[in-house]
Amino acid sequence: MIASSWLLVAFPALGALILLVGGRRTDAWGHLLGCATVIASFGYAVAMFVSSSLAEATDVALYSWIPVDALQVEFGLRIDPLSMTFVLLITGVGALIHVYSIGYMADDAGRRRFFGYLNLFVASMLVLVLGNSFVTLYLGWEGVGLASYLLIGWYTGRPSAATAAKKAFLMNRVGDVGLALAIFLMFSEIGSTSYAAVFAGIGDLSPAVITAIALLLLLGACGKSGQFPLQAWLPDAMEGPTPVSALIHAATMVTAGVYLVARAAPIYNLTETGRLLVTIVGAFTLLLGAIIGCAYDDIKKVLAYSTVSQIGYMMLAVGLGPFGYALGIMHLLTHGFFKAGLFLGAGSVMHGMNDEVDMRKFGGLYKRMPITFATFGLGYLALIGFPFLSGFYSKDAIIEAAFGSEGWQGWVFGGAAMLGAGITGFYMTRLVLMTFFGKERWRELKSADGREFHPHESPPVMTVPMIVLAVGSVGAGFFFALGDRLVEFLAPSVGALSEAEHTALPHALIPWLTVGLSLFGALVAWLIFGRRDVPVERPQNVSPVTRAARNDLYGNALNEALVATPGLWTTRFAVYLDNKGVDGAVNGLAAALGGSSGRLRRLQTGFVRSYALSMLGGSFLIVAALLMVRFS
Repeated sequence: MIASSWLLVAFPALGALILLVGGRRTDAWGHLLGCATVIASFGYAVAMFVSSSLAEATDVALYSWIPVDALQVEFGLRIDPLSMTFVLLITGVGALIHVYSIGYMADDAGRRRFFGYLNLFVASMLVLVLGNSFVTLYLGWEGVGLASYLLIGWYTGRPSAATAAKKAFLMNRVGDVGLALAIFLMFSEIGSTSYAAVFAGIGDLSPAVITAIALLLLLGACGKSGQFPLQAWLPDAMEGPTPVSALIHAATMVTAGVYLVARAAPIYNLTETGRLLVTIVGAFTLLLGAIIGCAYDDIKKVLAYSTVSQIGYMMLAVGLGPFGYALGIMHLLTHGFFKAGLFLGAGSVMHGMNDEVDMRKFGGLYKRMPITFATFGLGYLALIGFPFLSGFYSKDAIIEAAFGSEGWQGWVFGGAAMLGAGITGFYMTRLVLMTFFGKERWRELKSADGREFHPHESPPVMTVPMIVLAVGSVGAGFFFALGDRLVEFLAPSVGALSEAEHTALPHALIPWLTVGLSLFGALVAWLIFGRRDVPVERPQNVSPVTRAARNDLYGNALNEALVATPGLWTTRFAVYLDNKGVDGAVNGLAAALGGSSGRLRRLQTGFVRSYALSMLGGSFLIVAALLMVRFS
């Protein structure tokens, strides 16, 4: 079956082609085709996983893609434990999101086109994780960027959606430049961009070149995974429909950066500086996302900043070295279940609340939406690391590994990760309390455009995917962690964990301290939001910390000051220089020639006597000049 692995990409790619060029004749059944293609891809992935040996990587060459002199790039796929792990996650969770979208987008006139974009997104993501070279990865990388731009800006009538789509597209281009430069450097130094050749030859390069490649790859990962300093686009991506938020933030696009670092493990294993920078970015971002998540009232943006924070945990893990890659991937998998479930749960709340996203207008919804509440609650418990749910096995293992780092790094990175767990317990409990408990504030309210609220449970086509994801939120972590099952499975791709590294990990008491801190954060949230009525109006007289969090810790202001404003002024100066300098010189020369010729034309009077007089005057001047030369 490995020889036919191209079918994994072909199914959703064909679905996208039919839905996007088929026109209105596919409107009636387009959503069904969109779901069928991803389900077919998932089914084929399961069959490959069961029937194939993944003890070592297998490259499947499809055709010669770029045969240009020394640059020989084949379009091929790499089948190994890492790629198949991502394929199963992308197609499995992606299929559930597709099914959910049938109900969520039922009244949207462009539903068929929406499913075409979803299929394009999944196909691009599969190219990204299955490609056997960095150039093939880059193709999927850009395809995902295009699809996300189309999906984030889906609501074309909203200026905020258009702005969010452009912001995501442009900020990702910054990271893409880093990835492209890393690929150029690989080719110039090694002569190839295939994984096999790069990983075989990377050890022959100088430490400076290896570190440069690692840092450029990190820049690409920061852009796609919404890590500092390129995190500002990710919360704004909530302008798209909720299934898009689940697809981007749970199992696909934002995990691409983590995949890139894990795939490039042979490179990062050779540069301690590169790994340290990855770890610093992850630790800083997990705290940044958690702090900002405490201050928002938009249910989707709280979950978005939660994603920023949780991806930070994954980046922290893969930066820890050989024993961290598998831990980062395990948290990526468990996060795919519970975060997708949380986003779909938020979409269910919006579906029942007339598309309202302000949690201050919710309250008491557990009685009106029991299935949504139950599935959302399990995802919430998994996210905060409640004992024996998925997050307990994956996130807490990362914190334990962070404390195992040598010297000051263990205390700094472990302490940051544990603090982030406590803050996560606070902001997620705040979200649950404001949404599902307390006074039913929606009863006495109307939205700004006059909509009334009549909360109700979502149809089965939406709740069934939520139930499946809730089951994964409960049991996936235990399944992956049992007997180091996932660590051993991924060993052929990211390296095995030695016995010395096993024994170097801290005492198992750390996960329980983390649980205690998470529950303490939940208790603080209950004391503030659970024992008193939540005001419908957002308080304005708040502390400087809350004000800073509401302003994204001034991340957008920093980007505006350091990048956008200087870029705008540079552009204006270049335009002025072009208009007044280049164009001015050309236009000035033309004007001078035109003006002088106009004046010279006045000498052409048509009178012979004038011409004779001019000739006589010229003759006198020539004679005078000759005499001056002669007697000088």
